[in-house]
Amino acid sequence: MKISYNAAAMHANNALNMSDNKVSQSLRRLSSGLKITAAKDNPSGYAIGRRMDAQIGGVSVATQNSNRGISIIETADGALTEVHDMLQRMNELAVKGAHGVLTTDDREMLNAELKQLKEEVTRIAQDTEFNGQPLLDGTFDLRGYTDSQTASVDYYSDEVMAKNYKIDALAVTYNADGTIDLDKTKASFTAGEGFPEGVEITSVGQDKVTITGEQDFEITLALNHEEGQNTVVCDGITLDITGIGAMDLQTGANEGQQLAIRIPTISLSRLGIERTEVDTEESSSRAIEEVKGAIQYVSDVRSRLGAYQNRLEHTVSNLDVTTENMTSAYSRIMDVDMAQEMTAYTTQQVISQAATSMLAQANERPSQVLQLLQ
Repeated sequence: MKISYNAAAMHANNALNMSDNKVSQSLRRLSSGLKITAAKDNPSGYAIGRRMDAQIGGVSVATQNSNRGISIIETADGALTEVHDMLQRMNELAVKGAHGVLTTDDREMLNAELKQLKEEVTRIAQDTEFNGQPLLDGTFDLRGYTDSQTASVDYYSDEVMAKNYKIDALAVTYNADGTIDLDKTKASFTAGEGFPEGVEITSVGQDKVTITGEQDFEITLALNHEEGQNTVVCDGITLDITGIGAMDLQTGANEGQQLAIRIPTISLSRLGIERTEVDTEESSSRAIEEVKGAIQYVSDVRSRLGAYQNRLEHTVSNLDVTTENMTSAYSRIMDVDMAQEMTAYTTQQVISQAATSMLAQANERPSQVLQLLQ
């Protein structure tokens, strides 16, 4: 028997330390509910879990963003509902004004109501906001520019690619009543300067000409026309179609996962009713067609917004499923099986108690040497 070094006690002490470490580890897992409580527990699993946790948080915020986008669209569409109703009333006034039995006083009352409706359309377009940002005044419409003081880009379709387009010459002829004569309005385009083959001016409005081509190519130019001017001539116009201006909604957790929401401009000029009147039988007849075009424009805008809303609702549903699946995967990596861990904890606790008892007995063995010294 040796008393300088108690090997049995050392073995028991080592076993007790290892058991205590395992008990402590089980306590951390049981108290936190996590299988991986530190990077040393499972380095690769810890790294994967942290990334997945960040992704889950990002997807959750993206869901909120998408729902907020739906609210934006609902706000804009609600305002357009009133614009639609007012245009319907304008159409009724135009049809009534085109009736030949009305007196001058009757037409003045019709025209006064029409004027008020136009002012209200302008007010709604300017005052409809979400989170302090106007929605219908063109803030989130695609932008385009020209190098001419006579013509400006009023509108272009989504199918128009973002680049420069060159118009060699544009001559717009006006009728005596101030309307544009489509047959006498001419334009020439340089081949290979952006425009597709076969583009031409297909329609005109109040100080506007629309250039269309294949595959829904459409650009509308607004003209700076002075009253009494019979012809507007523009030489060498360059159009800078930027393709920017839409509202970008972050609908995913990663860079570039965005949805661009284009909210077309609502204004009397864009609707083509800026100079619409019903003060005469002739102007009322023209107003019928002008208001018809405005109603069609608003209908197209609302159709676009409805498509965006449907898309965002599908996006939210997809994000919900993604969150569910990613959370399940994260749980399999990080969460502890409580029943299994409790079994391991109980086992290690029993072993720890046994090791403590054995260490106590091993520490008593050197005292037995005293019996040999008596």
